[in-house]
Amino acid sequence: MTSAVTADARKTMKSLYRAPEPDVLKPLLDRAAATPEMRERIMGHASGLLADLRAAQNRGWVNQFLQEYRLNSSEGVALLSLAEAFLRVPDPETADLLIADKLGEADWRAHTGRSASKLVNSATWGLVVGRALVGEGEAGPLKRLLSRAGEPFVRQAVGAAMRMMGEIFVMGRTIEEAMRRMKKPENKGFTASFDMLGEAARTHEDAERYFQAYVRAIDAVGSDPAAGHSISVKLSALHPRYELPRAYECVPALTDMLAQLARQAADKGIALTVDAEESERLEMSLDIIGGVAALPALKGWDGFGMAVQAYGKRARAVIAWANGLDRIMNVRLVKGAYWDSEIKRTQVEGLNDYPLFTRKAATDVSYLAVAKDMLAAENIRPAFASHNALTVATILEWAGNSHDFEFQRLHGMGDGLYERLVREHGHKCRIYAPVGGHRDLLAYLVRRLLENGANSSFVHQLADARLTEAEILADPVAKIAAVGGARHPSIPLPIGLFAPGHRNSTGIDLSDITTLDATVNAVNAPAVKPVAVTADVAALVSRAHAAFPAWNATPLDTRATVLEKLADLLEQDRERLMAILVQEAFKTIPDALGEVREAADFCRYYAQQARARLGSVELPGPTGERNTLHLEGRGVWATVAPWNFPLAIFLGQTVAALVTGNTVVAKPAPQTPAIAQAAVELAHRAGVPRDALLLAVGGPDVGQALTEDHRIAGVAFTGSTATAKRIARTLVADDDRPIVPLIAETGGINAMIVDSTALPEQVVADVITSSFRSAGQRCSALRLLLVQADVADNVIAMLKGAMETLVLGATGNPATDVGPVIDRAAYDKLMAYRASMVTQTIKTLDAPADGLFVPPTLIRLDRVEDLTQEWFGPILHVATWEAGTLSETIAKVNAKGYGLTMGLHSRIARAGEVIEAEAAVGNLYINRSMIGAVVGSQPFGGEGLSGTGPKAGGPHYLYRFCAERAVSVDTTSAGGNATLLSLDEGGI
Repeated sequence: MTSAVTADARKTMKSLYRAPEPDVLKPLLDRAAATPEMRERIMGHASGLLADLRAAQNRGWVNQFLQEYRLNSSEGVALLSLAEAFLRVPDPETADLLIADKLGEADWRAHTGRSASKLVNSATWGLVVGRALVGEGEAGPLKRLLSRAGEPFVRQAVGAAMRMMGEIFVMGRTIEEAMRRMKKPENKGFTASFDMLGEAARTHEDAERYFQAYVRAIDAVGSDPAAGHSISVKLSALHPRYELPRAYECVPALTDMLAQLARQAADKGIALTVDAEESERLEMSLDIIGGVAALPALKGWDGFGMAVQAYGKRARAVIAWANGLDRIMNVRLVKGAYWDSEIKRTQVEGLNDYPLFTRKAATDVSYLAVAKDMLAAENIRPAFASHNALTVATILEWAGNSHDFEFQRLHGMGDGLYERLVREHGHKCRIYAPVGGHRDLLAYLVRRLLENGANSSFVHQLADARLTEAEILADPVAKIAAVGGARHPSIPLPIGLFAPGHRNSTGIDLSDITTLDATVNAVNAPAVKPVAVTADVAALVSRAHAAFPAWNATPLDTRATVLEKLADLLEQDRERLMAILVQEAFKTIPDALGEVREAADFCRYYAQQARARLGSVELPGPTGERNTLHLEGRGVWATVAPWNFPLAIFLGQTVAALVTGNTVVAKPAPQTPAIAQAAVELAHRAGVPRDALLLAVGGPDVGQALTEDHRIAGVAFTGSTATAKRIARTLVADDDRPIVPLIAETGGINAMIVDSTALPEQVVADVITSSFRSAGQRCSALRLLLVQADVADNVIAMLKGAMETLVLGATGNPATDVGPVIDRAAYDKLMAYRASMVTQTIKTLDAPADGLFVPPTLIRLDRVEDLTQEWFGPILHVATWEAGTLSETIAKVNAKGYGLTMGLHSRIARAGEVIEAEAAVGNLYINRSMIGAVVGSQPFGGEGLSGTGPKAGGPHYLYRFCAERAVSVDTTSAGGNATLLSLDEGGI
């Protein structure tokens, strides 16, 4: 390995990772540009390729099927949605619901007889029949005609259609079948890179199964090395925790496994390529690939390779790195496979910029610039994966007479683009060929189809008859130059995600090893200082009471500006605050970061809401009368915060009271006073008068003294239901006390319902996050998992395997998933409950001997009704429900009286509508985790035993802190309404 070259390339990657898009594109535009003479030749060649592609669209049932059901049409989307889920549904009742859901709305009749393919027309008539049976109602003629055949007929027809769709895009269910299919006449002259569809392992068992699938595939392909086929390997399929905080574990393990596969491929004389992963895994991937590339045992074998994604800002530097390795590397250049998820992750994490380009044309520019580098590289054998005629023509122009490279395309797409190049001009083309059972691969398949069917993609544009050849072959360099390389206007930087309302909080890029290491050092530096217990609560209330008139008279805009200043200070002091959270509240590093961000979001959101909603309002009335509604502060509020969100909830409640003109005596949980004191100090620095915000530290006695004080004009509380009820009784116990509002957010028995259409891998990932993140100590955490009985065994087995990958340990360690619970009382209560349920425990983990660690535990219940109370820790209960009883299952959960969060995993849209209509909960989450509500996007709070409302972080929250005062003035009392005299009509 030429270490200097690769080290420089790695350094360049860091500078490019999240650099501004125009800065990254500037050198790429120069590199990708063609001279006018070149451009003319490229266009001529591209025009010919375009003609071949269009001719192929009318050739063969596969292309005709795609032509008939375009991916952007309602019918195309319905087919994709059905294909993604249907074959994994084992029970007929749910299968029928899924068919009705997906086929019932689309207009299949409009497609009858339109295709030149009899097979496509037959498939269309099958869809028409299915639509008739499930969607036309009792009076439909086909419904009457086919009623005797019933649902089994439809299920069989749809199943056949879905398997047919699978065959379009999957080379074979086994490697042997795929190799046989490659020998068919339509694949003559092409080679294959077989992908065993190991998308992502959730368990160590998954990883071992995928590894063995690769071993078998290499053996099979190696039995005929002369065929020239190769194998593609996905690293995330070989380890369930392929992530940076676990690099110490996964990088050596993956290096060893990849080395075994590489040695096997070298012995067999075939090539092996490592597929590309998400951007946050790139550095680890290069460590693994570089480690294997340097093995002496692989010296002289030129079959090792890697994929590079051109939509990444670091793509060009990755090529420089690969070229600097002391060996020949096969490099497959692709456009990219995770664009939407990369965009969303960056926004959710509040990072400074995206790791990829936000315009499709910018990706095309990057692709061309990188392709030129690859063609010029000494140690790279290029492979260009593209379905874009302009891209292919440009590469051919730059390559000149050279054939020392290959093209690649996806199986099932790009027919017509390469056949002439391969069979008449001697170019090489490899088909990226997915291999696996249709039931297991269709979620992967749908994502690939959507990537290539996006409105801006060449594949989509080719199918759009409204676009001219010039529009389809427009120069991406000219497009990007015309906008100066600017980011797509519809994709704001994460900081502007909520603009023009409020500024998004900023995060820390924990996917960067340098940043992660610095953060780890910061959060482990001693930060917690002792805080004295409050001796005289009444004195604090007196000070706040005296400060109220001046603070309430402070202009609303000034109060809002103070909150915005506090948000800035929170972010500036982020590392110290995170350190206190890690050390005092046992927050993991991501949780501590998330809490600081949420606190800042509360400040900015409530500031924006106050300006927008709390001004005086002129109300209508008769002439000669002025009616005005004013909102004022109520007086002194007591805010009582929990230990599980000791910064975000503590500040969220407090700043809401402050911005509405109230003064506050804020009581943190007795377990977490240090973070509260730090927050109050920052609030004072931001401009909150010292007597307008005072800290009351102590246990239940301090809280009782505070809420019993008659001068308290309102209470905002987050904590247990029992404590909320005690506070409510206190507030009404004295007949002489004014009636004051109580805002309470409490806990819940939060359930997630999973039906048989749900993707198990997605379910398990969301269950692990919802149940065990923060050691299960979130009020929104999943407590009761309800899985449809038909798929329960598989989901539970995968869940148990995923639990085995969790790490219990100190929260200052970035690898820790589950830290200790908050105190001895919580520990003893949870451990006693676990001991009482040992006979029903189906999975638990070992815990460290030192510390208050409650092991993540999975408990099997016979009935939904068996869980009667909230267990605030990493304990998950699981029960089953029967197909066709969704409403009854929701009703059983509702009957518990709690109403905080509920979740649903289903691919049936109607199921989402049912749970939305019937679930009595404050927050409903569909096909995602149940934790992590975002201020302003997902207002949070429950009903019933789970809270009073209004929702924190929502548009109605501030009103509850206000006194509403209406003023009516009779302007005629002093001689009439003079404004009438200015009217043109009705005067004297």
